[in-house]
Amino acid sequence: MSISEAESVVMEVLWRQAPRSAEEILAEVGPQQGWQEGTVKSLLNRLLKKKAVRAEREGRRYLYSPKLTREQYVSQESKGLLDRLFDGRIAPLVAHFSEQRKLSRKDVAELKKLLEELDDEQP
Repeated sequence: MSISEAESVVMEVLWRQAPRSAEEILAEVGPQQGWQEGTVKSLLNRLLKKKAVRAEREGRRYLYSPKLTREQYVSQESKGLLDRLFDGRIAPLVAHFSEQRKLSRKDVAELKKLLEELDDEQP
């Protein structure tokens, strides 16, 4: 399941607090995104078809909740990025950021710590 950038904006709202109505989602992100009610409802319908959200009827409106967790989304997106750009390998990704000077000293320290922990877990 692939979530578009616009759909991810709606998902972020639902991950922060759910259930939410289309009107509540619009109030939160509509002004900065330049979206109208129809846009939010279209995005919600696409997310329903992808089974990323569920809807429960409450009176005359629907309340939406995420079925896809943020962790599942991040995992899918990061795997897709690795597969598309780095042949599924993490080392070339880290090398790329290193070459572009996008790694801070803190990033390097955290990576070293992670590698040490992974090394300790190896049989």
